[in-house]
Amino acid sequence: MRSKINIKDIAEKADVSIATVSNVINNRGRVGEETRKKIMNIIEEYNYLPNELAKNLKLNKTDSIGVIVEDISVFNAPEIIKGIHAAAEEKQLSILLTNMGLFSKCGNEFPSVDQCKELALPLYRQLVKSQVEGIIYIGVHPRDITGIISDSKISIVYTYCYTRNEHDYTVNYDDEGGSYQITKYLINKGHSQIGLISGLINSKSSHARFRGYQKALSEHLLMFHPQFVKTGDWEYESGYRMALDLLHQETKPTAIIAMNDLMAAGAIQAIKEQKLQVPDDVSVIGFDNRELSGYHSPKLTTMSLPLEEMGKVAMNILHQLKNNQNVVQKKYLLDCHLVERESVGQRGQVPCPKC
Repeated sequence: MRSKINIKDIAEKADVSIATVSNVINNRGRVGEETRKKIMNIIEEYNYLPNELAKNLKLNKTDSIGVIVEDISVFNAPEIIKGIHAAAEEKQLSILLTNMGLFSKCGNEFPSVDQCKELALPLYRQLVKSQVEGIIYIGVHPRDITGIISDSKISIVYTYCYTRNEHDYTVNYDDEGGSYQITKYLINKGHSQIGLISGLINSKSSHARFRGYQKALSEHLLMFHPQFVKTGDWEYESGYRMALDLLHQETKPTAIIAMNDLMAAGAIQAIKEQKLQVPDDVSVIGFDNRELSGYHSPKLTTMSLPLEEMGKVAMNILHQLKNNQNVVQKKYLLDCHLVERESVGQRGQVPCPKC
């Protein structure tokens, strides 16, 4: 059991000044070897541990990082937090985690910045009061959250969301690059008629993934068919309905890209109900690599997001800022990675000079 002895008591027992005891504890200053041993013997005898928290507070240093999660129940949050925790543990930092519960309160209809600010500010103030040395803000969906937290006196890194402020630190993944990669993958599997089920029309991710899709078609000299693009809402039911629309057209796609795994699951169900086989008749590819994607029949080929890595990068940025290091790069876009499973079939090669 720890003794209640303090540094003043040790100084009295060793018949030295408090400054001398402090020098021994912090391994600094000039202290004779005999005096040092005497002080260390008293410290060991009484099992004295310096009050690190009090010392850190005096130095305005707590070695703690705050995390504001817009909604911890959304699929992206646990993996990002896992990365944050791994990097924090490596750097001997602690985490204070807070949750806004935004998705459970608002669903896909994201509130205005002012409404979000009302939810975020109490958590921000709570973390500042706890004297965290930086904050990581995890969005529920990649979108502009400029102004949710303004004029912060401590460093903030935004991940799975972004701001228009060029001085803010943001860590996200490359939507356009991921969509380009999976469209090119389908083309190299011999598909030239590729349908696309988009997410919400006002989503930055939807726009970026559409650009990647168009870029791959253009580079491979494939015609863009507007009728092959359908707008969903990220939910299973919209993937199902949009896939039916694609399959009922006179010219049907041989492959469907769904902009997330939930809509891909809906598309697979629609294909099966039309007495068609995945991937023999129609290939399907998703985006996000959610846990459910490995349990479909067939198992879903999809694009994996670097969520854990995003958490690690965000924490590494704060650690550098905490230690007054110069962080030159402020905007990070991390690469996505293709996960090949069973839902994409080979159609032969498409003749293309740029393939």
